[in-house]
Amino acid sequence: MSKRNKKKNNDLDDIWIKYNLKWVISITFWTFFLSVAISFFAEAIILNTFVVSAFAILLFIISIGVFSDMIGVAITVASEKPFHAMASNKIPGARYAIKLTKNADVLASFCNDVIGDICGIVSGVAVASIIMQLGNVITNINRAILTIALTGFTAALTVGGKALGKRIAFNSSQFIVFKVAKCLDSISHRLKIDLIPNNNKKKKSSCKKKKER
Repeated sequence: MSKRNKKKNNDLDDIWIKYNLKWVISITFWTFFLSVAISFFAEAIILNTFVVSAFAILLFIISIGVFSDMIGVAITVASEKPFHAMASNKIPGARYAIKLTKNADVLASFCNDVIGDICGIVSGVAVASIIMQLGNVITNINRAILTIALTGFTAALTVGGKALGKRIAFNSSQFIVFKVAKCLDSISHRLKIDLIPNNNKKKKSSCKKKKER
């Protein structure tokens, strides 16, 4: 292989590592199937529940989206340095907190985009279920007005909740990341699996290749 071809291949490898294209492709793939699967099961469950239960599910879904968005922002904002000091003192969860901050772009995308979009889809299913059930119970109700009101309520609660969550995340990013890290660390030890992939080795090898050139 010529030097020109080798350089071209190395540049392509660097692009894959720099922009984490493997993650982009895989998360696009999994988001599609997760959204379809969760929407299917949500529709099957919500459409067979009472109005009060469907409304409770709607609030629960919104809260998951808000909480997930808060975690995503906290991971992006949090500093890595304090966790290194905690890791040197062998505090449980500190090493996972370092992993969270090092993979901030990937994890923030998952929390804010993937989970957020899925919650948005499922909340739409819940709203449709509530409208259908209320329309069957109250015959003289205007479905157009009810749809606008419930959609507006869901959107307002979601946006307002995320605005509050972002403020909390900015003010308490270290605390939130550490609590999430402790939870993941506990799960990881019990299941004996690494829940967060480590991309540092790839980045280091990329840096070595550049130095060698």
